[in-house]
Amino acid sequence: MVTKEIAQETENVHIEKQGSQTSGEYIVSYIHRVKTGDLGSLPIILGLIAIAIVFQSQNENFLTARNFVNLIVQMAGITTIAYGVVFVLLLGEIDLSIGYVSAVAAVIMALLLKGDPASNVAGWHWFPAVGAALLSVAIIGLLQGLIITNFEIPSFVVTLSGLLAWNGVVLILIGGSGTVIIQDVVIIGIANYFLPSTVGWAIGSVAILSYAIIKIQTNFSRKSQRLPITPTPILSVQIVGFALMVSTAIYICNQDRGIPLVGIILLTFLVGFTFLAVRTPFGRYVYAVGGNKEAARRAGISVQRIRVIVFMISSVMAGCGGIILASRLRSVDTGAGGGNLLLNSIAAAVIGGTSLFGGSGRVSSALLGALVIASVENGMNLLGLSSGIKFVITGFVLLMAVLVDAISRRSRNQSGLA
Repeated sequence: MVTKEIAQETENVHIEKQGSQTSGEYIVSYIHRVKTGDLGSLPIILGLIAIAIVFQSQNENFLTARNFVNLIVQMAGITTIAYGVVFVLLLGEIDLSIGYVSAVAAVIMALLLKGDPASNVAGWHWFPAVGAALLSVAIIGLLQGLIITNFEIPSFVVTLSGLLAWNGVVLILIGGSGTVIIQDVVIIGIANYFLPSTVGWAIGSVAILSYAIIKIQTNFSRKSQRLPITPTPILSVQIVGFALMVSTAIYICNQDRGIPLVGIILLTFLVGFTFLAVRTPFGRYVYAVGGNKEAARRAGISVQRIRVIVFMISSVMAGCGGIILASRLRSVDTGAGGGNLLLNSIAAAVIGGTSLFGGSGRVSSALLGALVIASVENGMNLLGLSSGIKFVITGFVLLMAVLVDAISRRSRNQSGLA
């Protein structure tokens, strides 16, 4: 009996030591994870630094306050769409319809706002117009998800068909008018309103305080469960680093027009979907299905329901992105949803670190990847490069991201961590 108690006490001490790493042990552990292929956001951070150095050396306007604010507005549409793409990729699926699904939402909203002056039909208020647009694309996601799951048709085929069909719907809805002008002040303000400096600092203070509270509470929770925690010095550095990053961004924005409202919307989506992915059973089920569909099914997870919901999320976020893009342009036309919108939205999620093989990635991948895409495109615009060169460089960046993902995945497999 005594021997058993001693053994139990020894085990408890061992667990306690595991949960109380020193700063040095934490750093060594991080370096080990990087060496074994768990790169996290490191490649993106290094890539953004390289992008900033290259373009600033070629054009001194790249790192100005005005261009920084422009960059936030420019990346807003594809970032929003990419949030939904992350969930689809986590399942190991693909959604090729998102470009024109975003256009469907934008066109429906614009037409409802406009009404029909010829028939003396008044336009809708912005709130029900946006609601009807998002409900429409949610139904599109539901339809595509049901076809994929019930008939076991590859998502590539179904959403490729959707790409063609919803492009046709956009052309039919707009008809001969060619362009629908948006005049609603609220909708236009989504991408064209900038917060006063005092409001920006207030929001930043709340964000910093919330981040600190969450990090500290997480540490206490893990410690109570005798799980490894972040050492206090490292935790302090993380909080201070986050505070400096937020403060710097707010300061730079206030040197120009202020923080764009759409930037706050992006961060709100980021927090909400990160919570959904990390802190809810649904999020854990998404990772489980993406990691091993059959194992998830045997564990009692409703795989079909999860897949359908994910495609609905993808379509709704595409719709939100389409509304943001329409707000930025103050109109929609027959070209909405086309161009490189689909490529950039999927590339943002992949470049940010979401695996194409499913089961691996974070919602923040969309934001980081979109920042890379938008920075490269913005820098190339400042340099006046041709469209051909832009596509070549964007394709090269995407290929490099996929190669990094494949190499890190192979390293994790070899180290037995995958």
